[in-house]
Amino acid sequence: MGTIDLRSDTVTTPTPGMLEAMMHGRVGDDVFMEDPDTLDLESMAADMFGKESALFCPSGTMTNQIAIKLHTHPGDEVICDRLSHVYNFEGGGIGFHSGCSVRTLSGDRGRFTAADVEDNINDRSDVHKPYTRLVVVENTSNKGGGAVWDWQEMEKIRDVCDANGLRYHIDGARLFNAIVQTKQDPRDYGRLFDTLSVCLSKGLGAPVGSLLLGSKDDIDKARRLRKVMGGGMRQSGYLAAAGRYALDHHVDRMQEDHERARRLEKVLGSLNMVDHILPVESNIVIFRLKDLDSAGGILNSLQEKGIKAVPFGMGTIRMVTHLGIDDDMIDRAAQGLRDIDSRRAS
Repeated sequence: MGTIDLRSDTVTTPTPGMLEAMMHGRVGDDVFMEDPDTLDLESMAADMFGKESALFCPSGTMTNQIAIKLHTHPGDEVICDRLSHVYNFEGGGIGFHSGCSVRTLSGDRGRFTAADVEDNINDRSDVHKPYTRLVVVENTSNKGGGAVWDWQEMEKIRDVCDANGLRYHIDGARLFNAIVQTKQDPRDYGRLFDTLSVCLSKGLGAPVGSLLLGSKDDIDKARRLRKVMGGGMRQSGYLAAAGRYALDHHVDRMQEDHERARRLEKVLGSLNMVDHILPVESNIVIFRLKDLDSAGGILNSLQEKGIKAVPFGMGTIRMVTHLGIDDDMIDRAAQGLRDIDSRRAS
């Protein structure tokens, strides 16, 4: 029996159909904007979200950082949640690339409110404070346990942005998980946000890549910023073909990942060693142990059973379901967890 890798949805590998699509990718030089499959992927994604244009990049970190640079000037301030990926997991890129400070909000599992934003916009007549320029939301929220944003609240934040001259960006690393869960039309997101970062290499299962979507003017500027950051690719059509295949074939199936995550949630809820589980809304399961010092030992015990997970803070473990996890693997992981729990209780 193979390894059950629940560390992240980034560990997926291309399916046979995706590999076949990649083998038949049409390529040129994308920096010269002559790579057919890359251009087709960008056009496909832009149309899907109702935006004028899109840009294919190596990673979601790059698409987020390009967007932040695009919307701000050095010395400005970016509003995001304290759990957000752009703040915690992008190497200090907001300061490094854009020279901006960050105002972090303490929301509900990564989701703040319009009132939170309004309360944290700096007075531009006060020379002591940076200009508040950009609001970033992350849907779903990774550190929030895959929490899905409320649509009406995001709309209210848009109103606050419009009233105060702020730009609005969404880190959609797992946006399709949210879309599948809520049945929201992707074009609604396109109307709501100035720019969107959409990852292809998590739940969608492509090997590499994210897309930045926005107006033609913004994406033209973003293309230059991608070059400055070293993200210009050449024969990227092989990778773009995987992205196109993912958008065609792997969106609706994400509901299976969510159902499997809820199965894990149910099992974990029955274990004596588990103190608390963040509510499971998509494909991420985060749980805290009663013995906060036991996470390392439990992870090692899981590893011995061929089950991989990751530490996610003091006494906390994360598991993520994805394209590479099937029902049998969930059954095996559940039994492994029960065995460890029983052994620790004896």
